[in-house]
Amino acid sequence: MTSLLLREHPRGRPESVAGVVEWFGAMQAQDVASGMWSLGVRLPGRTAADIHAALERREALRTWPMRGTVHLVPARDARWMLEVTGVRALAGAQRRRELLGLTEAEADRAADVLDAALAGGGRLTRAGCLAALAAAGIDCAGQRGYHLLWYASQRGVTCVAPHIGTEQTFALLDEWAPDPRRPERDEALGVLATRYFRSHGPTTRQDFAGWTGLTAADARRAVAVAGDALATVRVDGVEALLDPALLDAPREPVDEVLALPGFDEYLLGYKDRALMLDPAHRQAIIPGSNGVFQPTVVRAGRVVGTWRRTATKTRVRVAVRPLVSLDLATRERVAAAVYPYARFLGLPARLEWAD
Repeated sequence: MTSLLLREHPRGRPESVAGVVEWFGAMQAQDVASGMWSLGVRLPGRTAADIHAALERREALRTWPMRGTVHLVPARDARWMLEVTGVRALAGAQRRRELLGLTEAEADRAADVLDAALAGGGRLTRAGCLAALAAAGIDCAGQRGYHLLWYASQRGVTCVAPHIGTEQTFALLDEWAPDPRRPERDEALGVLATRYFRSHGPTTRQDFAGWTGLTAADARRAVAVAGDALATVRVDGVEALLDPALLDAPREPVDEVLALPGFDEYLLGYKDRALMLDPAHRQAIIPGSNGVFQPTVVRAGRVVGTWRRTATKTRVRVAVRPLVSLDLATRERVAAAVYPYARFLGLPARLEWAD
């Protein structure tokens, strides 16, 4: 939890959206509400409006840098991340296009149409992008439209800008991040390894490869380039890597209670989650193993429940479902962990127990 910035880290704690996202390197954010709260819970006292304003200032942006999944990334790092980790998703897209009845030439033409439609500081909602493609004679029926929007961002033509109201928007990556960092490939691999193990460690090189989508050879090279920025330990007999600063961190027991969003790096960055999650509760967190993670209640680093939120214009209702027995004192602490989320939204909360 220390390295995941849910408490103070020996190297200090980033105090901005840009700092938190750069600390992680990337934060999964296909679900916008979850991505916003992943930032909010690590920046206590900030509101959803504060996070949205930071994203409008381009402190970070959303795109598909790895595994074909939307992440928040540092704006200046988006292009090199797409070039280093995103290319593998592009290479595997041909089969998907065949199923959708698309050719690579059609996908490239769609990216060119969006490039022209957004040039000069333009910004279009998802519906506006699809309308521009349709006006150019490109069939966006079914899942074709989503694939073409994904492809344009995966190629580094567009990126996902902050929502306007409830609508996703797109802009040109070169205009949204006009001063990109351009590390050499080895340097980029080292940066990826340093940031991942700093934010997720101790964990394994195999988890790093899974998180980034890199080959095993590239993952080994990345760790080698990171060098002294990483330290090796053994966890239950398995070799793992972490930020060396954690080796000298205080060992006081931690008994915090937190309400985390579903798609949070706390659980997403690993194959083996036994340190945080009892295997018996896996089905409650990932029903049907469909990749959709439920929001979790975490105590002392272990998942002890799930929660659901239903927000209206005037109130947010939170229903908590314990996965273990919780006494009255612990339930009061769970309530205290949930209320910051309501304050984040700027709404009064009503807490219910679903057991």
